[in-house]
Amino acid sequence: MIGSRSGAQSKREFEEFAHARGTALFRTALLLCGDWHLAEDLTQSALARIYSSWGRVRRADSPEAYARRVLVRTYLSHRRLRRTEERPAIGELPERETFTEDPSLRITLLSALALLPPRDRAVLVLRHWEDRSVEETAAELGLNVGAVRTRSLRALNRLRAQLDEQLTGLGSS
Repeated sequence: MIGSRSGAQSKREFEEFAHARGTALFRTALLLCGDWHLAEDLTQSALARIYSSWGRVRRADSPEAYARRVLVRTYLSHRRLRRTEERPAIGELPERETFTEDPSLRITLLSALALLPPRDRAVLVLRHWEDRSVEETAAELGLNVGAVRTRSLRALNRLRAQLDEQLTGLGSS
Protein backbone atom coordinates (compact mmCIF):
# COMPACT_ATOMS: atom_id res chain seq x y z
CA MET A 1 0.00 0.00 0.00
CA ILE A 2 2.83 2.42 0.78
CA GLY A 3 4.41 1.75 -2.63
CA SER A 4 1.21 2.65 -4.45
CA ARG A 5 0.80 5.78 -2.35
CA SER A 6 4.35 6.94 -3.15
CA GLY A 7 3.76 6.05 -6.82
CA ALA A 8 0.64 8.23 -6.86
CA GLN A 9 2.56 11.02 -5.13
CA SER A 10 5.40 10.71 -7.64
CA LYS A 11 2.92 10.86 -10.53
CA ARG A 12 1.27 13.93 -8.98
CA GLU A 13 4.68 15.62 -8.56
CA PHE A 14 5.51 14.97 -12.21
CA GLU A 15 2.13 16.31 -13.32
CA GLU A 16 2.69 19.48 -11.29
CA PHE A 17 6.15 19.87 -12.78
CA ALA A 18 4.89 19.29 -16.34
CA HIS A 19 2.05 21.77 -15.81
CA ALA A 20 4.38 24.41 -14.35
CA ARG A 21 7.23 24.02 -16.88
CA GLY A 22 5.43 22.75 -19.99
CA THR A 23 4.82 26.19 -21.52
CA ALA A 24 8.42 27.27 -21.04
CA LEU A 25 9.66 23.99 -22.54
CA PHE A 26 7.33 24.43 -25.50
CA ARG A 27 8.52 28.01 -26.04
CA THR A 28 12.14 26.84 -26.05
CA ALA A 29 11.28 24.01 -28.46
CA LEU A 30 9.54 26.47 -30.79
CA LEU A 31 12.54 28.77 -30.77
CA LEU A 32 14.80 25.82 -31.54
CA CYS A 33 12.84 24.30 -34.40
CA GLY A 34 10.60 27.12 -35.68
CA ASP A 35 7.67 24.74 -36.26
CA TRP A 36 4.66 24.81 -33.91
CA HIS A 37 3.72 21.17 -34.43
CA LEU A 38 7.26 19.86 -34.19
CA ALA A 39 7.72 21.94 -31.02
CA GLU A 40 4.67 20.21 -29.54
CA ASP A 41 6.11 16.81 -30.50
CA LEU A 42 9.54 17.64 -29.08
CA THR A 43 7.98 18.87 -25.83
CA GLN A 44 5.88 15.72 -25.51
CA SER A 45 8.89 13.50 -26.24
CA ALA A 46 11.00 15.34 -23.69
CA LEU A 47 8.26 15.11 -21.05
CA ALA A 48 7.86 11.39 -21.75
CA ARG A 49 11.59 10.86 -21.24
CA ILE A 50 11.50 12.93 -18.06
CA TYR A 51 8.53 10.94 -16.76
CA SER A 52 10.30 7.64 -17.35
CA SER A 53 13.17 8.77 -15.12
CA TRP A 54 11.20 11.06 -12.81
CA GLY A 55 12.69 9.57 -9.63
CA ARG A 56 16.16 10.69 -10.72
CA VAL A 57 14.94 13.99 -12.17
CA ARG A 58 13.15 15.17 -9.04
CA ARG A 59 16.31 14.52 -6.99
CA ALA A 60 18.45 16.55 -9.41
CA ASP A 61 19.87 19.90 -8.29
CA SER A 62 17.69 21.63 -10.89
CA PRO A 63 14.87 19.61 -12.46
CA GLU A 64 14.22 22.58 -14.80
CA ALA A 65 17.77 22.48 -16.17
CA TYR A 66 17.51 18.70 -16.51
CA ALA A 67 14.27 19.11 -18.48
CA ARG A 68 15.79 21.75 -20.75
CA ARG A 69 18.80 19.50 -21.38
CA VAL A 70 16.48 16.62 -22.32
CA LEU A 71 14.52 18.94 -24.64
CA VAL A 72 17.61 20.28 -26.40
CA ARG A 73 19.05 16.79 -26.82
CA THR A 74 15.70 15.57 -28.17
CA TYR A 75 15.75 18.43 -30.69
CA LEU A 76 19.36 17.75 -31.73
CA SER A 77 18.62 14.04 -32.05
CA HIS A 78 15.61 14.81 -34.24
CA ARG A 79 17.73 17.04 -36.47
CA ARG A 80 20.37 14.31 -36.87
CA LEU A 81 17.73 11.75 -37.83
CA ARG A 82 15.91 14.05 -40.21
CA ARG A 83 16.48 13.06 -43.82
CA THR A 84 15.33 16.19 -45.65
CA GLU A 85 16.61 19.73 -45.61
CA GLU A 86 13.23 21.45 -45.80
CA ARG A 87 12.71 24.28 -43.35
CA PRO A 88 9.23 25.03 -42.07
CA ALA A 89 7.79 28.51 -42.36
CA ILE A 90 7.13 30.18 -39.04
CA GLY A 91 3.42 30.51 -38.45
CA GLU A 92 1.82 31.49 -35.18
CA LEU A 93 4.12 32.37 -32.33
CA PRO A 94 3.28 31.67 -28.68
CA GLU A 95 2.49 34.57 -26.42
CA ARG A 96 5.45 35.88 -24.50
CA GLU A 97 5.72 37.84 -21.29
CA THR A 98 7.28 40.77 -23.14
CA PHE A 99 6.22 42.27 -26.45
CA THR A 100 8.38 43.92 -29.07
CA GLU A 101 7.29 47.19 -30.55
CA ASP A 102 7.71 45.95 -34.11
CA PRO A 103 6.36 42.43 -34.78
CA SER A 104 7.99 42.32 -38.23
CA LEU A 105 11.39 42.72 -36.58
CA ARG A 106 10.66 39.75 -34.32
CA ILE A 107 9.54 37.63 -37.29
CA THR A 108 12.67 38.65 -39.19
CA LEU A 109 14.82 37.63 -36.21
CA LEU A 110 13.08 34.26 -35.91
CA SER A 111 13.46 33.67 -39.66
CA ALA A 112 17.18 34.43 -39.49
CA LEU A 113 17.54 32.19 -36.43
CA ALA A 114 15.85 29.35 -38.33
CA LEU A 115 18.59 29.50 -40.99
CA LEU A 116 21.34 28.67 -38.48
CA PRO A 117 22.59 25.10 -37.98
CA PRO A 118 20.81 23.29 -35.11
CA ARG A 119 23.67 23.43 -32.57
CA ASP A 120 24.31 27.12 -33.24
CA ARG A 121 20.61 27.82 -32.84
CA ALA A 122 20.56 25.82 -29.59
CA VAL A 123 23.50 27.82 -28.20
CA LEU A 124 21.90 31.17 -29.07
CA VAL A 125 18.47 30.19 -27.74
CA LEU A 126 19.89 28.97 -24.44
CA ARG A 127 22.36 31.82 -24.00
CA HIS A 128 20.29 34.78 -25.16
CA TRP A 129 16.62 33.83 -25.13
CA GLU A 130 16.71 31.62 -22.06
CA ASP A 131 19.42 33.83 -20.47
CA ARG A 132 21.59 30.89 -19.42
CA SER A 133 25.23 31.31 -18.46
CA VAL A 134 28.01 29.94 -20.61
CA GLU A 135 28.57 27.20 -18.03
CA GLU A 136 24.87 26.22 -17.92
CA THR A 137 24.68 26.18 -21.72
CA ALA A 138 27.82 24.04 -21.93
CA ALA A 139 26.41 21.56 -19.42
CA GLU A 140 23.04 21.34 -21.17
CA LEU A 141 24.60 20.79 -24.60
CA GLY A 142 27.43 18.54 -23.43
CA LEU A 143 30.09 20.96 -24.70
CA ASN A 144 33.02 22.59 -22.99
CA VAL A 145 32.86 26.28 -22.04
CA GLY A 146 35.30 27.32 -24.78
CA ALA A 147 33.24 25.57 -27.44
CA VAL A 148 30.10 27.39 -26.29
CA ARG A 149 31.87 30.76 -26.42
CA THR A 150 33.32 30.07 -29.87
CA ARG A 151 30.05 28.69 -31.24
CA SER A 152 28.11 31.61 -29.75
CA LEU A 153 30.43 34.19 -31.31
CA ARG A 154 30.33 32.54 -34.73
CA ALA A 155 26.55 31.99 -34.58
CA LEU A 156 25.97 35.64 -33.61
CA ASN A 157 28.11 36.76 -36.56
CA ARG A 158 26.09 34.50 -38.90
CA LEU A 159 22.85 35.78 -37.40
CA ARG A 160 23.94 39.40 -37.84
CA ALA A 161 24.82 38.72 -41.49
CA GLN A 162 21.40 37.09 -42.04
CA LEU A 163 19.67 40.01 -40.34
CA ASP A 164 21.61 42.55 -42.41
CA GLU A 165 20.39 40.82 -45.59
CA GLN A 166 16.80 40.50 -44.38
CA LEU A 167 16.55 44.01 -42.90
CA THR A 168 18.03 45.53 -46.06
CA GLY A 169 15.32 43.66 -47.98
CA LEU A 170 12.63 45.03 -45.65
CA GLY A 171 13.88 48.60 -46.08
CA SER A 172 13.85 48.45 -49.89
CA SER A 173 10.29 47.09 -50.07
